[in-house]
Amino acid sequence: MSDLTYTPPKVWTWEQESGGQFASINRPIAGATHDQELPVGEHPFQLYSLATPNGVKVTVMLEELLAAGIKEAEYDAWLIKIGDGDQFGSGFVEINPNSKIPALHDRSGGAPVRVFESASILMHLAEKFGHFLPKDGSARTEVLNWLFWQMGSAPYLGGGFGHFYAYAPEKFEYPINRFTMEAKRQLDVLNRELATKTYIAGEEYSIADMAIWPWYGQLVLGRLYDAAEFLGAESYEHVIRWAKAIDARPAVQRGRMVNRAFGELSSQLRERHSAEDFETNTQDKLEAAE
Repeated sequence: MSDLTYTPPKVWTWEQESGGQFASINRPIAGATHDQELPVGEHPFQLYSLATPNGVKVTVMLEELLAAGIKEAEYDAWLIKIGDGDQFGSGFVEINPNSKIPALHDRSGGAPVRVFESASILMHLAEKFGHFLPKDGSARTEVLNWLFWQMGSAPYLGGGFGHFYAYAPEKFEYPINRFTMEAKRQLDVLNRELATKTYIAGEEYSIADMAIWPWYGQLVLGRLYDAAEFLGAESYEHVIRWAKAIDARPAVQRGRMVNRAFGELSSQLRERHSAEDFETNTQDKLEAAE
């Protein structure tokens, strides 16, 4: 055990930043910190996001809908710089009082409808357009089982394992071991399920795959936390097969680029307003034109 044992006070008070990569945006209160209107484009759907795993879920879904010929799913994607605190602007908080990306304004009907939480957005779009979610019966229930499995499990992977392994200002054995065990258990759950079926809910690609892949698929492909070797990702052969198959989908490749503000410049499409932007407005082209 560490000599730096922490004894919690009777009542916790917020006295200083907690340290680590995201210390400047962590706070124990909700609400807006500043006035900031959100931009609005011309398409039915206005997405305010960043290409974190949760953000990628929604851009993949929108690109998959467009690839399926659903022209009504056209969207504008606006970059929310969470490191700068954009999610605490008044306009964003009006759409998502929880100040987390992604947030969606559905302007396809009369009054705009706000949709927040990534699973809610996926379900909203799937039900609106009748794609990637069975309409009823056991097949629908199985997709929802796995959609909500992801929503309940990812905090252990991101806020638990990812935080203590990759982002915490100091490395401590206990939390890293605790969340590594849970991350590996979750990968084992997926590996056992995918041993007997093509996609996580069966033989049809669904919003459950779109929710799980940005976290666990990208993890085993070596794109999250630089942790694939540490977690022994190569041992989860069925997860890797599934992850590679989804990674090869053109809509997934496009979805990964949208609202991306890190990595290779050619992979960053910080704002997306039309399909042509993937060819003309990636960050490498924009910077070359300056």
